[in-house]
Amino acid sequence: MENPFDDTYYMKKALLEAEDAFEKGEIPVGAIVVINDRIIARAHNLTELLNDVTAHAEMQAITAAANFLGGKYLTNCTLYVTLEPCQMCAGALYWSQISKIVYGARDKERGCIALETKLHPKTKMVGGVLAEESSALLKRFFIERRNLN
Repeated sequence: MENPFDDTYYMKKALLEAEDAFEKGEIPVGAIVVINDRIIARAHNLTELLNDVTAHAEMQAITAAANFLGGKYLTNCTLYVTLEPCQMCAGALYWSQISKIVYGARDKERGCIALETKLHPKTKMVGGVLAEESSALLKRFFIERRNLN
């Protein structure tokens, strides 16, 4: 029997977090952390609410997951995030020693791939999971924001 808890299933959960961010006026990026098919952290961007440029979804998820696990390393964990991590978040993910990163949409200008940010040697990265849905939410956010100004 096929495992229903695949990358698409978990990315849909991250997209729900991104939609929460959208509703709060935050750039709609959502993230979750999973270990052994269990979600241990849910997060979304909080940069506006917290007035903190480091309050990206990934950073919030790393902190929540580390608190849940009682330690700073996220080995055997997978991060699902709707947008490719930026250089800052990729650096934090490096230090967390996360085992896998799955992202939705690419960030061709500010993403860790374009900026050639190194990840931990044991970290695997998979991209493009629900990329269209992730990208559409971001585009809708910025179109609505431009129309307000």
